[in-house]
Amino acid sequence: CLLCCQDQLHISDGVSSVHTDHFDFPYGTADIMSTIKTCDCLNISVVLFCGLLNQNKEFVEVKNQKVKSDSFPYNFTVCLSTMFDFTNVLQLVQSLEMLQLLGVNRVVVYKTSCSPETQRILDYYTHKGLVEVIPWSLSKFINVSRGWLPSHGPGDIHYLGQIPALNDCLYRYMYQSKYMALHDIDELILPQSCIMVQYKYFIYCWLELLPQLEKKYGADQCYMFENNVFPITVTLPPPTSQTLPLQNHHWQNVSGVNILAHLYHEPIIPETHYSNFKIIVNPRAVYRATVHGLLKSVKGCAWVDRNIARMYHTRDPRQPKLTPNQLIYDGRLLSYSTHLIPAVNTVLRENGLLPEDSIQ
Repeated sequence: CLLCCQDQLHISDGVSSVHTDHFDFPYGTADIMSTIKTCDCLNISVVLFCGLLNQNKEFVEVKNQKVKSDSFPYNFTVCLSTMFDFTNVLQLVQSLEMLQLLGVNRVVVYKTSCSPETQRILDYYTHKGLVEVIPWSLSKFINVSRGWLPSHGPGDIHYLGQIPALNDCLYRYMYQSKYMALHDIDELILPQSCIMVQYKYFIYCWLELLPQLEKKYGADQCYMFENNVFPITVTLPPPTSQTLPLQNHHWQNVSGVNILAHLYHEPIIPETHYSNFKIIVNPRAVYRATVHGLLKSVKGCAWVDRNIARMYHTRDPRQPKLTPNQLIYDGRLLSYSTHLIPAVNTVLRENGLLPEDSIQ
């Protein structure tokens, strides 16, 4: 490691440690640790060399030099990785609006490629201050796979470098965000309900959920949420006792999935019960993150009771042989529709994806 300290160059040995999760691809995420003994280091370059050392290297700034435990710019940051060939505009807008209703005030998108309409939406939310787009150009340097296993897609590293992207987001926002959620754009972690002494009320916001989890499971834990798959291949009306809220019929002309149209989830089975979960965590209690959970942390992880909160995953079916009558209705998402629908309409209209005279 070449360390730039007060305009002086210092050389220190680096120790590399490869993360255990690389899904049998030849390359994986690695931590390179270097000891700084002589001064406060502001810039660093990590190099591999043999023979004569060429010191004409590009240096990057050393982040996270000041430890913080409170007063963060953001309460919740969501890390989304990795976006490639993305065209699912409607679900993107619905999810970003839902995340704001839950209390999220920063969403980080690691983007490789997307449609022009998606880029327009990302630019819109970037201008609003919600989204930061990190250009993710790993494919310029390594043959990336588009699958999560070598058998699912050729390449040298898992899923366009999803794991290094997640770890980059973890450390990038470690001292900027009180909490961090690591999940995909088609996943939403929704609180359920809470019984008070005098009345029952819904917890709409993660700001109210997290203190409840810390009290029940302990602080500085990673909280794991059960994955419930809502297949997009099935569209069924709610039970007769429920009615769907009025939605803009022009949504059908927008590319992507309408999450409000898919309210039936697959049953939880032993084979999938503890798989594909996602997490919310205090990032300062984490050393290494992976796709599902953590590899190294201060206090480990705890499963969250599904009656407190669970994950709603609107996607292709995981159990494609199920018949519609084997699916289970869950209308929790409709509790947000009064605020969600007009917010989505506004975003689509302001980005030219809905007619100006469409309903609010």
